[in-house]
Amino acid sequence: MRIARVAAGDDYVVHAGAALFDDAPTEESTARFLGRDGHHLLVAIEDDEPVGFVSGVEMTHPDKGTEMFLYELSVGEDHRRRGIGTALVRALEALAREIGCYGMWVGTEADNEAALATYRAAAAGPPEDCVFLTWRFSR
Repeated sequence: MRIARVAAGDDYVVHAGAALFDDAPTEESTARFLGRDGHHLLVAIEDDEPVGFVSGVEMTHPDKGTEMFLYELSVGEDHRRRGIGTALVRALEALAREIGCYGMWVGTEADNEAALATYRAAAAGPPEDCVFLTWRFSR
């Protein structure tokens, strides 16, 4: 298994791993994500097939600097419990450090035991009490 950084023009990698996403990636959204500075997609590849991914977005604030938001992590069902998710998170952490981020964060549901175990295995600190509120807009 190797981890590849996907960039603008590598849309075919995203579409080859379409089953890893919640919904089918669109050409427009894929090109937009990959073409933006500060948007990162790392893909785990095994036997020339995508088996997992992690996406991250740099977030910068005037008084804090830049941190990495771990946007989404996915590993195909047949490839879970083999350390691929942890390797992807660690690769995103390494990238965040390389580009000068002061930290990295992720949100997940309190009962998502698989995600919590993966993030803890990748050395994430203990969770802080917080509440996430969302606004949903139609697509």
